[in-house]
Amino acid sequence: MWDGLDPVIARHIPAGADFPSEGHRVANWIETFCVLTGSFAGQPFTLLPWQRELLVDAYRLERDAFGQWCRTHRTAVVCVARKNGKSTLAAGIMLYHLVADRADAQRQIIAAANDRAQARMVFDAAKAMVVASPRLSAVCEVQRDIIRYGDNTYRVVSADAGRQQGLNPSSVSLDEYAFAKSADLFDALTLGSAARNQPMFWVISTAGPDPDGPFALLCTQGERVNAGELEDPTLFYRSWGPRIGDTVDHTDPEVWRRCNPSFDILNVADFEAACQRSTEASFRIYRLSQFVRGGSSWLPHGLWDSLAVDDELSPGDAVVLGFDGSWKGDSTALVAARVADLRVFVVGHWEAPPDDAHWRVPMADVRDALRSALDTYTVRTLVADPYRWEETLDRLEAEGHPVESFPTNSLKRMIPATQAVYDAARDGRLSHDGNPALARHIGNAVLRVDKHGARITKEHASSSRKIDLAIAMILAAHGAVLWREDNPGFADAPILATWEDGGEVFAYGGSAEFFDDL
Repeated sequence: MWDGLDPVIARHIPAGADFPSEGHRVANWIETFCVLTGSFAGQPFTLLPWQRELLVDAYRLERDAFGQWCRTHRTAVVCVARKNGKSTLAAGIMLYHLVADRADAQRQIIAAANDRAQARMVFDAAKAMVVASPRLSAVCEVQRDIIRYGDNTYRVVSADAGRQQGLNPSSVSLDEYAFAKSADLFDALTLGSAARNQPMFWVISTAGPDPDGPFALLCTQGERVNAGELEDPTLFYRSWGPRIGDTVDHTDPEVWRRCNPSFDILNVADFEAACQRSTEASFRIYRLSQFVRGGSSWLPHGLWDSLAVDDELSPGDAVVLGFDGSWKGDSTALVAARVADLRVFVVGHWEAPPDDAHWRVPMADVRDALRSALDTYTVRTLVADPYRWEETLDRLEAEGHPVESFPTNSLKRMIPATQAVYDAARDGRLSHDGNPALARHIGNAVLRVDKHGARITKEHASSSRKIDLAIAMILAAHGAVLWREDNPGFADAPILATWEDGGEVFAYGGSAEFFDDL
């Protein structure tokens, strides 16, 4: 079916497969040559359905620019709770790359982690598998810190990145990356693989206590790729835990099941005991693989997703625009709320790439987008935070556009706006176009409550997770709510006439029949 595919790989692909994948061979090799260790020592390594599916998806094949079959993904990021067998699976995968990988002739396999003891967990599991397997032990030489298969080596390294710059790994397993303080080791290992033919980098970790750490940022990037918001075919990401910003009941056994793909073979009584004796934060991190943040999420779990509607704005639609601007290293957002039905749409979004500290907002593009929106739609009000955009907003207002200044640092204004939009979402009166970037910004927002009231904010000032689309959405939706209240019966009508009287500009929106009576 797939001409030119390596016959050794092809013969493992079952009939009727939707796409070619080396993962079938990886799974079959692990089950053929590897045995379990620890409590299940000596038993065959029979992959669970989720493990086999993971391998098939992660090792998907596609043709390169020269028509040759190669791996689609080069980095596989897996975020999974503890006790689901991730270290054992990682050991089996790395042994496959040591012994059976056909993509590289002289392979250097690395087991890496933040410290040497953690790195040895995967490596020692691999050593035990080799010793327990007559066929593997016959061809592999096992030493304390290295396993050799001919000229191929499998060794341990830890987070002293300065000593890892000379490595040229063909495959890597990076364990418990969520507890790394920096990305130094990750960068050293991935950059060291540049000369390899088809390197494969596995990052398998439980979530951690730092939602702004390097692993959390990698997971966020993976979520954006999976949502179609970011294009990076080399990155594969899978997680069973709650997304950053999600709210779930950590005491609910159904939540335990959803967050643990191996739950059917785990001890439920152990979960019950751990839930009672552990702190909530620890249970969420280790048993749900949830990044624990310092504030409460703004919207209840699942509410925003439930409000998504497949819809588009049409030229002439009556809207209120919300604008939250910036000028460097942040995000600028333009959101429209259709007055007729309180449905919000992302009109423009400019966000700093995570790896570009010198990024600047393309201000000319933002101005063009503002003018285009004002020309395309029937804009009742442009509600905008004036910070750093005063000149642009003043010019638009001088040209006759309805501009309302809304400083988002004004608690007297932001608190009731936040509450009004929350109420509209909770009551199902508000909906949205399903934009993944807006969903991400909503998820990043935490609720800060003090003596002044409740409003959304970043978790902390230096957080890299943006919330500007959420802010702009609140400005737009709140503005639309107010306009509907001030203009009952005219919510969805276009402006049919404007006139000036005594230096003040008036606008009429309503039915055309009104003019027939004049």
